[in-house]
Amino acid sequence: MRLSAPIHRLKRAARMQARDQAIPLHAALDRVAIAEGFASWSLLASRHRRQAHDPARLHAMLLPGELVLIAARPHQGKTVLALRLALAAIAVGNSAHFFSLDYTPRDISGALSALPADLSRHATDLNVDCSDHISADHLIQRLASAPPHTLIVVDYLQLLDQKRTHPPLQQQVETLAAFARQRGLIVVFICQIDRTFDPADAPMPGPADIRLPNPLDLGLFSRFWFLHDGHLQMAGAATA
Repeated sequence: MRLSAPIHRLKRAARMQARDQAIPLHAALDRVAIAEGFASWSLLASRHRRQAHDPARLHAMLLPGELVLIAARPHQGKTVLALRLALAAIAVGNSAHFFSLDYTPRDISGALSALPADLSRHATDLNVDCSDHISADHLIQRLASAPPHTLIVVDYLQLLDQKRTHPPLQQQVETLAAFARQRGLIVVFICQIDRTFDPADAPMPGPADIRLPNPLDLGLFSRFWFLHDGHLQMAGAATA
């Protein structure tokens, strides 16, 4: 499925068309969808969501040594997407680890059991760590024997340096970036979006909306995946 423009731009074009031509928004959306080769906007949007969130497709994009951010406001599906991505890695024969400073093992078990059977059947092979000591050093120790192409999820970025005994966030991410490159691993960080993000001003968050209570060079990440209102938008290497 190839659209002439990102879906949020198509939606914006429909809003402008509805305003300029004084027609209902749903009619303008359907016109835009027909121009893209779909019978209606609902069919276009449904197809886009299925493809955009397909974990096998997303996993196939990732390269060893990459750092990825999955960013969204609460309750937008970023943790579920990260879990689906980890299980997709396992499904093709790779290892996957889920390190969480936010969820409990019971929380993760519940989220896994709610996934489709083709993914949840791999849940027993997912390595889950909900230790209070999670940091870059902790990950490196736990992943000492991890083979190349292992996928690691860190839940979540902003909690890595919540303990004063841990190094600053910038130092930890730099350490993990070097470790991932050296070992050929893929590290996916779940990430918070600042509360100032307002979908009335922009349909999707972007790098400028990432909540950074402590300094961090976002250039360390090669891909940014933003979620909002059921849509996924990619930035960085993922758009190439």
